[in-house]
Amino acid sequence: MPNSQPIKIINARVPGYQDLQMLSVNQEGIIEQIQPMGTVFKRVSPPSLQILDVAGDWISLGGVDLQINGALGLAFPDLSVENSHLLEKINQFLWDVGVDGYLPTLVTTSVENIQRSLAVIADFISTPKTGSQILGVHLEGPFLNYQKRGAHPAKYLLPLTIDEVKRVLGDYAHIVKVITLAPELDSTGEVIPYLRSLGITISLGHSQATEVQAKQAFELGATMVTHAFNAMPPLHHREPGLLGAAITHPGVMCGFIADGQHITPTMLQILLRASQGLFLVSDALSPLGLPDGVYPWDSREIEVKNGTARLPDGTLSGTTLPLLVGVQNLIKWGICEVETAIALATNAPRQAIGLPGISPNQKANLLRWHWDQQTKELNSMRLGNFSV
Repeated sequence: MPNSQPIKIINARVPGYQDLQMLSVNQEGIIEQIQPMGTVFKRVSPPSLQILDVAGDWISLGGVDLQINGALGLAFPDLSVENSHLLEKINQFLWDVGVDGYLPTLVTTSVENIQRSLAVIADFISTPKTGSQILGVHLEGPFLNYQKRGAHPAKYLLPLTIDEVKRVLGDYAHIVKVITLAPELDSTGEVIPYLRSLGITISLGHSQATEVQAKQAFELGATMVTHAFNAMPPLHHREPGLLGAAITHPGVMCGFIADGQHITPTMLQILLRASQGLFLVSDALSPLGLPDGVYPWDSREIEVKNGTARLPDGTLSGTTLPLLVGVQNLIKWGICEVETAIALATNAPRQAIGLPGISPNQKANLLRWHWDQQTKELNSMRLGNFSV
C-alpha cells in the first residue's frame, strides 16, 4: 500500500538476515533497503521520515499458500460464473489472515469442471484485484495413482500422457503454475519435460513411486513434492521411496501440513532435521473461515472437527486451518526456531515457485511477528499503511 511519506522500520529481525535490521520503505510502499542496524541509521534523514521501532520483533512478507482447495464455503473446482464473486471475498479473507498470494488448487474432478474453473480464474486475474493475489493455479490431479488417491474420486483419474495433459489444460496452460502427478504413470518419460516446456512446476504426489522412479522424475525436471508423507509410501530403511529421494535430491522442495493430523509432530521434527528444502501449505478445504460442521464436498460430504476434515469413512481429506496457524504450531510444538517457522510460510513457498523472499525492490506487504517469552506464543499482524 503506498504511503504518504517514507518510513524506516528499525530494530527488526528479518528471516534470512543476521542481527537486527533496518528496512527502508519509500512512499510508494516499496522496500528500498534492508541494512544492519548501527552506524547506517545515524545518517541525516528527511524531516518527513517516519520511524517505526519494532523492538526486536520479526518482520516478514506475508505468507504464500501453494495448496489451498477453497475457502468461505467455495471449493475451487466448483467455480462458475455465478459464484465467481466469492473470489474477491476469499482474496480479502486470506489477506486478513496474513496470506499475500496463493494458488487455487483444483483437486481431481471431471475435465469439464477443471476447464470451467480455469476459465473463471483466468478471467478473474485478468484485471488487478485487492487483497491476497492469485499467483496461478495448482492442479492436484487428475494424473494420480489409484492406490494413493486418498480422497480424490477414482472415476476422474486419468492416464498420464501428453494427449491427456493437453486435454486437461486446454487453453489455460498459461495460468497453471503447479501440477501434482504420479510419475510412475508415465512409461515414456515425456510428460514432465513437456510440462516444464510450458513453464509449469511439477510436484510429485499421490504416488507409489520407488526411489529410482522418483529420482528419474527429478532428473527430468520435477522440483516439488506434494504434502510430504501423505499419499505416498512411508520412509523405510531399505526402500526410501519418493520422500527419501526428495529429501536427498538437491533443489527439490517438499510441501507439508502442520496441523498435527496429517503428520505427527515427531515426524515433522525428523523431516525438518533431514531436509533444508521444505515449505508450509495449508491444504485447506472450502470450509476454511467457517465453523466446524458437515459440508458438501463434490458429490460427497466432509465433516470438520477442530479444523480437520474427513470423509464419512474416516479418510483424511484436508484441514480448515489458515496457513499461518502452521507457523504457530511449529513453535508451540517446539519443533524449530521462530525464524525457521516464519520462513517456511513466507520465503520458502516463494522459492519453490521461483519468487524472491523478502528483499529490496519488493512491495512492503509486511507482517510483524511478536514472540512472547512468557506465554511461548507467536502472533502476527499486518503493518498496514505503517501508521505509528
